[in-house]
Amino acid sequence: VQFVESGGGLVQPGGSLRLSCAASGFSLDDYAVGWFRQAPGKEREGVASIGNTDGRTYYRNSVKGRFTISRDNAKDTVYLEMNNLKPEDTAVYYCAAVPPNIHPIVVVTSSFDEYMHWGQGTQVTVSS
Repeated sequence: VQFVESGGGLVQPGGSLRLSCAASGFSLDDYAVGWFRQAPGKEREGVASIGNTDGRTYYRNSVKGRFTISRDNAKDTVYLEMNNLKPEDTAVYYCAAVPPNIHPIVVVTSSFDEYMHWGQGTQVTVSS
């Protein structure tokens, strides 16, 4: 029971990638979902999140206007469209489920850390 991330790779600054996060062994309908990233030597940080009932989205300031999170419950998949990528976006990207009754905004605003069904991550490298 976990997410499976894919879509990472090497891209030049200014380029784009689309990450996918597929739910395996559970229904995506029941959860808000967050995307996270961790760069070498840095703490993990929340990048974006999306609600399960209203589909509202939330972003950390550094990615607003460049990243877009979306979900397709019929496919049990959440996406992260990343445009105008910068070298500082280089990291391993993970997705995880937000526990029920926890507001998805905590992904990008707090140090809350009790997320569920973590995936193995996908590497994104932005370099010329």
